[in-house]
Amino acid sequence: MSAQTAARRAKNAPARGPSRTAARERLGPYWKKRDFKKTTEPPGRPKVAAGQERPVFVIQRHDASHLHYDLRLEEDGVLKSWAIPKTPPQVEGLKRLAVETEDHPLDYQNFEGTIPPGEYGAGQVEVWDKGSYQPIEKGRGKRLFLLQGRRMKGVFVLVKLRSADPKDKNWLFFKTRLKTQMRQKEQGRGKGPAPARQK
Repeated sequence: MSAQTAARRAKNAPARGPSRTAARERLGPYWKKRDFKKTTEPPGRPKVAAGQERPVFVIQRHDASHLHYDLRLEEDGVLKSWAIPKTPPQVEGLKRLAVETEDHPLDYQNFEGTIPPGEYGAGQVEVWDKGSYQPIEKGRGKRLFLLQGRRMKGVFVLVKLRSADPKDKNWLFFKTRLKTQMRQKEQGRGKGPAPARQK
């Protein structure tokens, strides 16, 4: 089966519940930007996790028109994605801009290779770090999560920057201390459940 055929079947695949339908809709922008007859990127299809394993994260080094790193977090059958213009923060106190991009299929977590000239994101892609992650807090403009990768270990935060433009995609990505975050939460609402501990 060709990649183009796989992409077409993925788009037209019958839905199996609301989660799969939502995931398929979220992959629309990803499919529209790519010609799978030319690129070796996975067409992918929406998947619904069994709920037994922790979700995955991956950071890919992408040497395109500008070198950057793509952070991807598994969520609702797809990979939520952010482009980071500089090396991801591995120490506390270092903040990086993270620009939200289109959702990617779960198969993209293993993608490495060269996107050909003329295609969206043309350039070399390689996996820079990969592992599992544990969501701790999720809001409309904030995500707190524990990364367990080879390079990225600890608790990290994604915070959406305030903007008058509702379509603005800029976030801040940085490492923080779990105990500090939990203490701040407890002060605001009283003692809650015991925080997740980093292994």
